[in-house]
Amino acid sequence: MTTAARLEAFLEMMSAERGASDNTLAAYRRDLEDASAFLGGRLAQADAGDVRAFLDDISRRGFAPASQARKLSSLRQFFRFLYAEGLRTDDPTGTVDAPRKERPLPKTMREDAVTRLIARAEAEKREARDQGGDGPAYPAACRLHALVETLYATGLRVSELVALPLAVALRDERFFVVRGKGAKERMVPLSRAARAALKEWLAARDRQPAWKESPFLFPAASDSGHLPRQVFARELKALAGRAGVPAARVSPHVLRHAFASHLLQNGADLRAVQQLLGHSDISTTQIYTHVLENRLAELVSRHHPLAD
Repeated sequence: MTTAARLEAFLEMMSAERGASDNTLAAYRRDLEDASAFLGGRLAQADAGDVRAFLDDISRRGFAPASQARKLSSLRQFFRFLYAEGLRTDDPTGTVDAPRKERPLPKTMREDAVTRLIARAEAEKREARDQGGDGPAYPAACRLHALVETLYATGLRVSELVALPLAVALRDERFFVVRGKGAKERMVPLSRAARAALKEWLAARDRQPAWKESPFLFPAASDSGHLPRQVFARELKALAGRAGVPAARVSPHVLRHAFASHLLQNGADLRAVQQLLGHSDISTTQIYTHVLENRLAELVSRHHPLAD
């Protein structure tokens, strides 16, 4: 059986037994045909050295580590199929390491930029209140200020934030329990400034008859019954522009990253940040280790007797 025939048999198996989509099958075909062309049509007979040579070639061609890893995964699936069908007695990818993928550093904000953002939201709320507070401007400004204060105080995911229950504001406590991914519950803090912003928002909310009976803290006339995260994201970017902060660098997720980064910069433990963010695995939180590295380097340069 030729390499081309074995490739067709592999794709047929992936379609019939694994239910692979047309896009997935097309990706497998591209990856395997690329490798076969590099090896002169003898992919089915390749050894570990051939596989490494192919990976070196696509690296020289400028493929990103993620693309290299995907191509290696396609080769692994193909050779496992040949082994399972008795068409090979070994898997040449078994001793080949996957290309290391570098995780990009999370986008974040400086503390002074967050301060300007929150200060602008609070100033706009005061201006709307001083102008009488009877129109839609005041409750809208109240809501935005409460959202920004709460997001930076808690580091919630935006989906968790907009769907908060009304009870969070009614209790006026320093901590509350939020249900996150996988229905897992965690305790998150609520700063004094966030509690004050929520209290004022609650008063403005209660004056809106359409919102008064909603179980959500941030109700809206949407399918979900609460403020859509896309609406908040747009409002946040507009606020950033008015605060003199580059809007392209601001999003709810960036504020969540800022919450974590600023905690670590000021001495928080990585495990504590993991719990606050609701990460099930510490490896997810380790994207912030660059913050710890910077803090440790500064600590050594400032306090070590030989640092100079």
